[in-house]
Parts: sequence; structure tokens; C-alpha cells
Amino acid sequence: MASSLTYSLFPISFILFLPSFIYTSTGAFSEDLSDATLTKRMEKHTHLHFYFHDILGGKHPSSIRIAGKPKPGSFGDTYIIDDALTEGPNATSRVVGRAQGMYAIAAQGSEVALLMVVNYAFVLGKYNGSSISVFGRNPVFHDVREMPIVGGSGLFRFARGYALAHTIWFDFKTGDAIVEYNVYVQHF
Repeated sequence: MASSLTYSLFPISFILFLPSFIYTSTGAFSEDLSDATLTKRMEKHTHLHFYFHDILGGKHPSSIRIAGKPKPGSFGDTYIIDDALTEGPNATSRVVGRAQGMYAIAAQGSEVALLMVVNYAFVLGKYNGSSISVFGRNPVFHDVREMPIVGGSGLFRFARGYALAHTIWFDFKTGDAIVEYNVYVQHF
């Protein structure tokens, strides 16, 4: 009888110790990097200048309202975007990237402020395939707004910095806008 009890407990004991086998690996989960390794990567400072074209009207909008009250322009309205970033203010200027993400009207009362959650994905020159991420408040009727750069990819890995936005054209009927950006990025 003792042998049958031992035999029947084998699968249970195997299951109890199974997690230790699953999480064991030959690699290290983390490692400390020496100062010598880190100094090999010199931090770079980059200034980017481009124009953001947010088009809500027409046959081919680049910004679409996905949530909100029936009347557009209210607290809680949320928009998904895939806006062109261009070298110059004209829509026919050379495209340097896309602003992809979303923004929402996040302020109640008289001031209109957006919550911006946007990746600026670049498609030109040495920055092709690289991106920066903006996450912050955008009080749209201020002349110049500052938003934080919270990360990046590609050449902008470990990015941090800030973006200065200045609206150069706004259509009150459609909501279309062209915004000039000066972006200051620190990265490796």
C-alpha cells in the first residue's frame, strides 16, 4: 500500500516543482553595465523642425473622431490620427514622417487642452524608421506649447526632450490645422 501511495504522489510533487523548471534559463534576466560601456555611447542632441498637418475635413481626413458627445469639440472627444509631417508648411512639401496616435480634449471650462499620445515616425534620410514619442498636455490656443518627449526608437533610442508647437493655420469650420514643431531631443 505504501508503494501505491508513493506512486500516486509522484505526479503531484512533479507539478509542484514544475515552475522552477519553467523559469530557469541559461541567460541572465539583468546585468549591470560598466561606466566604460556607457561612455562608449555618447549622448547626442538633435533639433528637428517640421510641420504637422491635422486634417479633419474633406475626402481624405488624417484625423477621425472615435469617441465623444454628439457635438464635436467637447470635453472627452477623442481622435485617432495619421497626420503628415512635412519639411515646409504647404501640404505639397516633402513628407518627412507621420504623426500616429491619438489626442483627446482633456480640459473642461474655457481653456481647450488636449492630451497628446503620439508617435512621430520618420521616413526620410538617416532618421528613416526611427521615432519619438510625445505624451503630454497641449493647450491649443496658447501661442507656443511645450510637450515632453518620453521615448523613442531607432536612432532616438532612450530619447528624452521636449517639443514646441506653434499653430500657423487653423480653420474654425473644419478643425483642420497646420502646426509648426521645433523638437529638441537627447538620445544615444
